[in-house]
Amino acid sequence: MSTNPVRLSEQALIEQFAQQMKGGAGQSRKHESADKHVSGKAEYIDDKLTLPGMLYLCPVLSQHAHARIINIDTTPCYRVPGVERVFSWRDVPGELDIGPLAPGDPLFARDIVEYHGQVVLTVAAQTPEAARAAALKAVIEYEILEPVLDVEEALRRELYVQEPHVHQRGDAQSALATAPHRVQGQFHIGGQEHFYLEGQIAVVQPGEDGNVTVWSSTQHPTEVQKLVASVLGVTMNKVTVDMRRMGGGFGGKETQAAGIACHAALVAALTGRPAKMRLSRRDDMRITGKRHPFFVRYDVGFTDEGMLNGVVIDLAANCGYSLDLSGSICDRAMFHADNAYYLGDACITGYRCRTNLASNTAYRGFGGPQGMVAIEQIMDHIARELGLDPLEVRKRNYYGDTERNITHYHQTVEHNTMPEITSQLEASADYHRRRAEISEFNRHSPVLKRGLALTPVKFGISFTSSFLNQAGALILIYTDGTVQLNHGGTEMGQGLNTKVAQVVAEVLQIPVEQIQVTATHTGKVPNTSPTAASSGADLNGKAAEIAALTIKERLVEMLCRLHHCEAHQVEFSNGVVKVPGRHFSFNEIANLAWLNQVPLSATGFYKVPGIHYDRVAGRGQPFYYFSYGAACSEVVIDTLTGEYRQLRTDILHDVGNSLNPALDIGQIEGGFVQGAGWLTCEELVWDDKGRLLTDSPMSYKIPAISDAPADLRVSLLENHANPQHTVYRSKAVGEPPFMLGISVWCALQDAVASVTNYQKHPLLDAPATPERVFWGCQEAP
Repeated sequence: MSTNPVRLSEQALIEQFAQQMKGGAGQSRKHESADKHVSGKAEYIDDKLTLPGMLYLCPVLSQHAHARIINIDTTPCYRVPGVERVFSWRDVPGELDIGPLAPGDPLFARDIVEYHGQVVLTVAAQTPEAARAAALKAVIEYEILEPVLDVEEALRRELYVQEPHVHQRGDAQSALATAPHRVQGQFHIGGQEHFYLEGQIAVVQPGEDGNVTVWSSTQHPTEVQKLVASVLGVTMNKVTVDMRRMGGGFGGKETQAAGIACHAALVAALTGRPAKMRLSRRDDMRITGKRHPFFVRYDVGFTDEGMLNGVVIDLAANCGYSLDLSGSICDRAMFHADNAYYLGDACITGYRCRTNLASNTAYRGFGGPQGMVAIEQIMDHIARELGLDPLEVRKRNYYGDTERNITHYHQTVEHNTMPEITSQLEASADYHRRRAEISEFNRHSPVLKRGLALTPVKFGISFTSSFLNQAGALILIYTDGTVQLNHGGTEMGQGLNTKVAQVVAEVLQIPVEQIQVTATHTGKVPNTSPTAASSGADLNGKAAEIAALTIKERLVEMLCRLHHCEAHQVEFSNGVVKVPGRHFSFNEIANLAWLNQVPLSATGFYKVPGIHYDRVAGRGQPFYYFSYGAACSEVVIDTLTGEYRQLRTDILHDVGNSLNPALDIGQIEGGFVQGAGWLTCEELVWDDKGRLLTDSPMSYKIPAISDAPADLRVSLLENHANPQHTVYRSKAVGEPPFMLGISVWCALQDAVASVTNYQKHPLLDAPATPERVFWGCQEAP
């Protein structure tokens, strides 16, 4: 390396960076792996070169929802050529249980199976085909036990994975007793399969001294590291987890990827050979949990104007057989049972019901969507009772600026942009003209009916488990001015790596092309939080910003010393570093720092300030801030068949100062379609034995492009920087747009209600499949 780099002339520097730097924070920029995605060059775990001696794993699953294991015969498995070994709970050298928060999730069933699809054995073979063939030959004898498959039955029998929790403000029962009007109702909200494009997969390579390297498709590398170490009976420093990218996650790889990695690690550690476990789509859907189905009961009082006057809501989550993350998920459903509305005197109770189904888990929104669906059902019900426009009822109940700004968990709602968003969207979507036009159309159309709904979203941003609100980053600058960026977040297609790179580019004022984001690696950034709760850019972007500022301050201090100037006289701008009378390229400054023995690496650490929640009291400030948005959706239904189409959706969403408008709009579009799919076509069905029937793309329908609105208009709220000190005053965008899909479900109910001239509320269960829409029309008098 030359110690006397040739300096560019000042004029050459000015010409080189005459054009404004592209790709910094706040600018639209394509996903850093976009070209690789569309060309097929993006490398996922299954694309890695096969390691010598690789063993392939296939699970043997329980065929009963609840049964005692009497006997297991694996002798037939070994008759299949290529089979090396069959593993069971007896082979686990460390802890058998891999529950993320509390015991209850054994890696293998031991004496009793708790759901249809639970892993009992794992076959390791020289080829995937041999492993699958052998798995089918295992003989397991069971004593059948009575399963509990219905959430209402579990609620009646008080079967819980965790005790019920209550949020209470004021005296809801007294308010109900004095309310001018009162409605009751109950309905079911279905679950949702994650259906990530890349299924659950892990590859593990054994190393020396008992070390293992794990490549896992996971949203939580540190938890995989911790649980692999626990299962193997080794310390965490013996386990390294590497995660470059996932082919989708949506929460399904926050906890449930760990079991796959543990199986592969067990085989690798005990055989001394690399091991891969890649679930088939059917096994994946049978083994893993879903979005929690909910059973909702409500009793609500209200005034002649439709203002809430006493609210009692019971939210019963179908958790499956174990806790997993159900406690926190049910808590968030309770936190969001208000959505954008001031509930006043309210009592919200969350029940964590235990059933003999796969343990349900995190999913985009983490319980928040279920809570919001409950209150939006209530808003529509009130509107039908009073003969009012549902939008008017919604607006009258919005949080206000003074006394009407305290949630039922006693957090003050500040910086509320919901009224402004609603006003803008009403105008841009031409809501009132279209409402009148639709009413006129429905009066003259006996078969086809149109529906319209404008629904809000207020979503709290932060992990409700306060300790998770932390992140780390590591930045390395090399003497040629290039940067390597490592952070604790995981890339699952959402563009997190792109945003964090843009943040660093903005701090250092260099082109984003000079920054290489590496795989998330537990050997570089330890003790990471999961990439979840819409916190990826908030936490990791801030940590990376802090690390970049640390190095920048060192460089400024060096230049001040060398050029006898003050810090404010040093300027980083568009790849050029200026000191009085001199200009340098960033590359030159990096090399100069090395020559002057200035460290060019730094870690950054960030924790979210001011968050607290007293669970015993059911009150506190669990969220750093709220994200807001609204959607106006129009649908048309066929009352004779129940079929429907989404015609148009207008969305206005608040992302603060966007880090990347193009990526944010993509997240909003995708979140909306996924949310609408959950509430319309994505139906999970189990038989009376607890077997999942919708266990493949043939029977489980995710939205196709034809299911999206033909006219989809998405806008970002302008000139509203986040009042909180987030990275460049941006707002989270991963989960909040999902709830915009509620507008489609409400529009379908609006269309069904038109059959009775809006005199009766249909109270549809979700998802509102064509069958349910048809039944709703048939039930109208």
